[in-house]
Amino acid sequence: MIKNVINTDLSDKVAVVTGAGGVLCSAFAKTLARAGAKVALLDLNYEAAKTFADEIVTEGGKAIAYKCNVLDRAICESVAEQVKKDFGDCDILVNGAGGNSPKATTDKEYFEMGDLDAEIKSFFNLDSDGVGFVFNLNFLGTLIPTQVFAQQMIGRQGCNILNISSMNAYTPLTKIPAYSGAKAAISNFTQWLAVHFSKVGIRVNAIAPGFFSTKQNAKLLFNEDGTPTARTGKILAATPMNRFGEANELEGGLLFLLNNDAASFITGIILPIDGGFSAYSGV
Repeated sequence: MIKNVINTDLSDKVAVVTGAGGVLCSAFAKTLARAGAKVALLDLNYEAAKTFADEIVTEGGKAIAYKCNVLDRAICESVAEQVKKDFGDCDILVNGAGGNSPKATTDKEYFEMGDLDAEIKSFFNLDSDGVGFVFNLNFLGTLIPTQVFAQQMIGRQGCNILNISSMNAYTPLTKIPAYSGAKAAISNFTQWLAVHFSKVGIRVNAIAPGFFSTKQNAKLLFNEDGTPTARTGKILAATPMNRFGEANELEGGLLFLLNNDAASFITGIILPIDGGFSAYSGV
């Protein structure tokens, strides 16, 4: 566990984390609570968010779980009002909700002659609804909560928005065009927001995780018997540190970017936390 890694004191700050029922965002929520923040854990899966909120409370922190659909503005507004009643105005928003869908994923990395007639999911028969779902979940699922919670931040110094980008935003991975495009949009949107909110006291940054083993990507990384897939071999070969990241290795970047002393002049950046993946040319 990393605690107070750069003396980031979030005492009395209200932090909202979307997607907080997942592996990485639940870790973010715990990190923020350990730094002193009152944490609202938002997720469509209320039970998962509540489990992590209860763990924070058991550790002595302050946390409440809320069921929230980040694609529904009316629901987000209702949750925002409840968070305000419970904790006060939002100071920190971590937009962690996102993900991919098998319907927006090709079966093969490369298109080959004959694939049109084969019983496979190629680029040409990707489900448009699946592609739309991935774009909406990642982009609108960041935009809508920002529209709602940033209204509580306007004109209050020291407020922060932290988005979650990806290595896909730098160079698209094979098989997942919708997710890669959506994360590229998040990086661009982070920069846009940083400029847009620069006069009203809100800093906006993002972290771009490299490869972390989570429930979401387990089937891509490991076979049913637990052995690594060929894709895992490619990922590790392209990661100079030759391993997957651990959730707690995102905590330093998270706390640094939210530290209003250490990062007071930093806005609009996307920080890679990737074991060197984005720096490696393959040669």
